[in-house]
Amino acid sequence: MYAKTDQFDEEQQSLAQDAKVFSHPARLAIITLLAERKECIVGDIAQEFPFLSRTTVSQHLQELKNAGIIQGEVEGVKVCYCLDFKALDAVQARLKKFFGAVEKLRGGCC
Repeated sequence: MYAKTDQFDEEQQSLAQDAKVFSHPARLAIITLLAERKECIVGDIAQEFPFLSRTTVSQHLQELKNAGIIQGEVEGVKVCYCLDFKALDAVQARLKKFFGAVEKLRGGCC
């Protein structure tokens, strides 16, 4: 099945991508961990979630990095991740704008 996302405006597509990135509890937990620690090495992140394989944690980190939510810096053989607060601020602004517009359109239902 082909999703016709190109039929929606750029803002809607962007917001949908944001929602997808934040749709997994592991990614939310990783974001929270990075907010608490400021930066963290992949191995340390994986140790915080022993119920997830290191590969799974790496996949979630890659999703967050691809979305621009986190940044990774290579330090020797290790990768150190941190949050990109400007990106998080942008997501928050998009969500606030969307829900503000929905609120303005609120009306009676059924």
